[in-house]
Amino acid sequence: MVLLQTILIFILVYYGLKFLLKWLAPKLLNYAMRKTNERFEQQFGNPGDFGHTKTREGETTISKKPHRRSNPSKKVGEYIDFEEID
Repeated sequence: MVLLQTILIFILVYYGLKFLLKWLAPKLLNYAMRKTNERFEQQFGNPGDFGHTKTREGETTISKKPHRRSNPSKKVGEYIDFEEID
């Protein structure tokens, strides 16, 4: 009789958890997606404004990368000519 009760309890717990997960999983995923979206918007701003700078009408802005100056006289290394020996 104890074996039958144990098996019945396992079956009820199994189907109970299965039902709860079927009901809770979409809600938990929706909550996680909403929180991730809020963090993304908080970190990067509104996605609709991406790439647009806020400037007043008539104001001119020039943005370019800073010019890197390479020093051609700086020696990188020494060239060594290798020969094959038979």
